This record gives sequence, structure tokens and C-alpha cells, in this order.
Amino acid sequence: MRKIIAILIIANFLSCTDDTLQPYDISQKPAEINIKGYSKPDILQIRLNDEPISIGGNTSYTNNIATQLKFVVDKGTTDVLGIYNINTGKEIKKFNINYENFDQYKNLNFLNLPEIFLQASAVKPTVNLGKIGYEFIFPNIGEFSGSSLNKVKGVLRRDNGTVLATFDEIGKNEFTAVKIYNNFNNSLPIYLDLYKPNTNEPYTGSTPIIVSLKQVYINSDRVNMIVLQEKIENGTVVIKGDIDVADYL
Repeated sequence: MRKIIAILIIANFLSCTDDTLQPYDISQKPAEINIKGYSKPDILQIRLNDEPISIGGNTSYTNNIATQLKFVVDKGTTDVLGIYNINTGKEIKKFNINYENFDQYKNLNFLNLPEIFLQASAVKPTVNLGKIGYEFIFPNIGEFSGSSLNKVKGVLRRDNGTVLATFDEIGKNEFTAVKIYNNFNNSLPIYLDLYKPNTNEPYTGSTPIIVSLKQVYINSDRVNMIVLQEKIENGTVVIKGDIDVADYL
């Protein structure tokens, strides 16, 4: 009798098809993505594999955007996380997430502002009355200059050469720490000279790289969070610092 039972069990096991066993053979890992973003004035929608993600019961959102995604990644497949402008339908940014790279996206911070998308976080610091603060980020270093650097040194100075602050590492992915100095005259221009790290050599080429800035603050806002950008003007690489994230926060 025991032999008959054993034979029945083996027969049932062998009758399972490959299709039945296949789902249990695929390697899987749990993925978790903490999203913290900001968008103004655009209204965004975030989609995972084309499915809109609901945040607070809404599938479109603006200003502060925060949520946590949990899903399973299968080996050999790719999950697509996309950020879209809900009014125009335009894809703003897309992330291909798979079994090998999902840990890189555990924390996803972004800023979506007019004419620019930053994969970074930004917190506007407090600056006391009578002081001025500056922070910098340089997300497209090398895009047009061909530089292989990931960071540059910046020297903030007045038009008469007086150095106000030195930023040893201005990088692609994070704003620098704020540097604060006494306000001398917010109508006078100031400049940021850009160098290779730990040197006084231009970070690209041989001509001094000077970015024109201006101390501008509205409604007693005394912080400037400047996005540096390489651009092409008349066939020449120039660096602009005309986007101030602090204006939107």
C-alpha cells in the first residue's frame, strides 16, 4: 500500500509542466524606492511600467512630491519608472530599473523647474539679516566642453577681486554647502571663477572661466542656489549661472 502511495506522489510531481514550475525558477528581489521631488509650475505624473502612481489619492501632483514604491524585480527583465508632464504628455525623465541596478535607485530626489530637471535634492538654508548665502551645483559638467571632471573648484569674488568664498568641490549631483558672507551691495555684480580641483587652472581649455552672477534676492530672501550650465553660444562653450533654485522653494 505504501508503494502505491509513493508511486502516486511521484506521478503527480512528474505531471507538472514546465509552465507550472517556471514562475518559481525566476530569481526575484524586492525593490524599494523612496521618491522625494519638487515641481513648479509643471504638474507631473510618475508611472511605473506605464501605470500611474497614486500619491495621496492623486495621480498628478505639483510642488512637494513624496512617496515610497515597493515592487519585485525579476532577473532578466526591466522595470521602467518615468516622470511626465501631465499637461503636455512629455516624458521628462526615465529610469530603467533591473535586477542588477535597483539598489542605485533606493533614494530618488529630483527638482523639475522651467527649462531644467535636476536629479538632486534642495533645501533652502536660513541666512541671517545682513548676510548673503550661495550654493552651487553643476549637473552637465563636460557636456559641451568635453571635460572628464565630475567636480570643479569655484572662487566667488567681487568685481574688484576681493574673494568672498571658495567652493572646493562643485559637483553634478548635490548642491554645495552654503557659504555665507556679509552683504556689501546687492546691486553690484559678483563673479564665480571655475578651476580644476586643487588648482588655479581653468577646468577646461586655457582661457579663464568667469561666470557672471548678481546678488539678487526678493522678499528678504538672501540665499542663492545657482545651477551652473555649460551651453554653446556662437560656437563657443560658455558657462551660465542664470537659474536660481531658491526662487522656486
